[in-house]
Order: sequence, then structure tokens, then C-alpha cells
Amino acid sequence: MEQIRRFFSKFSKEQLIAFEKLMPLYSDWNSKINIVSRKDIENLYERHVLHSLAIARAIKFPEKSEILDIGTGGGFPGIPLAIAFPDCKFTLLDAIGKKIKVVKAVCEALNLKNVTAIHGNVIELKPKFNFIVGRGVCAFPEFVNLSKKNIKHESTFPHNGILYLKGGDLKEELSSFKNKVKVEDISKWFPLEFFETKKIIYLPL
Repeated sequence: MEQIRRFFSKFSKEQLIAFEKLMPLYSDWNSKINIVSRKDIENLYERHVLHSLAIARAIKFPEKSEILDIGTGGGFPGIPLAIAFPDCKFTLLDAIGKKIKVVKAVCEALNLKNVTAIHGNVIELKPKFNFIVGRGVCAFPEFVNLSKKNIKHESTFPHNGILYLKGGDLKEELSSFKNKVKVEDISKWFPLEFFETKKIIYLPL
């Protein structure tokens, strides 16, 4: 939790309280349903919460933005972003029902009114959103092909697009996008060992 305070000094008292509640909530649920790996639960704030919040460093979602989190798992990056951007609406989607059950329970415990959790497949999802986020769901080109149909195209939100968290060497994955994507090293915001190879990809659409 000290890492959240260290890198995000402008969060309100209410936001910090919500972030503090994540550890006991996920520890409890992880004992029933394996949401994150056993070793990762001890590093929840660094490896899941802070990693998710890299998106908040890359972009400030305009007020009333609608954001879709595809393959949210236990709620990452969607739940930390929903806490960070209370004036935006988040839809968290996952094909595994028990994970969405956890997402709904965590959001209820945090009284997060700006989150809708859906058990389903993105292929069948019809609504459109200003932004789509994801974290290591699949190769980036595949993620784009699955999700680009769900991006709104409107002049009031000129920066609409996809923000994707991925690690490792992305040269081959991104070769077909040429200069269309912007790639940032997360370690420049969070100088911690875990983030040395972690990146965020932004594709305006």
C-alpha cells in the first residue's frame, strides 16, 4: 500500500481507503477461488494494483469516459482504475464466471457504483466504449482484432483507443502497427524491479 501512496500522492482519503481494502478482500477471496497466484497475493499492490494504475499514468481519462476491461480476471486493471477515475464508467468483462463473481463482490464491498461486471465473451459484446484496456490477455494484434469493433468513434473524445499492459520484447508483436502505436516503459514511472520489462501500449483508434 505504501507504493500507492508513494507514486500517487493526489488520491483522496476515500480513494486511499478503497485501495487499503483491496488486500483483505482479495486475500479472503483468493483462499476460496484462485484469482491471483499464491505467491502474488503477498505482492498484490505492486504486481496487480500498481501495474493496473500504470494506465492512469499514461492517460487521464476524460470525465464520463466509458471504458471496457477485456479479460479482467479478478478485476485488473479495471477495479484500480475505477477507484482512480470515479467520474468514468467501467465495464469489466471475463469469460470465466467465478472470476466475475469475485469482481462483483469486491465492487460491492467497496461500494463502487461506476463498475458493471459481465460474464461473457468479447466476440459477442455489442456496446461501444471510448477506451478499451487489458493486461496480457493475448498477443496485442489478436487483442486489437477482438476489441476494435467496440471502440466508439466520436469527435468529443478524440483520444479514444486501446491501452494494453504487456511485458517482454514487443518488437515482433507491434511490427504491423508501425508508427500507429505509442509504447511507454512503465519503469520510468515506477522504478521497481518488477516493472523493468513491463510496458504499456497505446493505440489510438
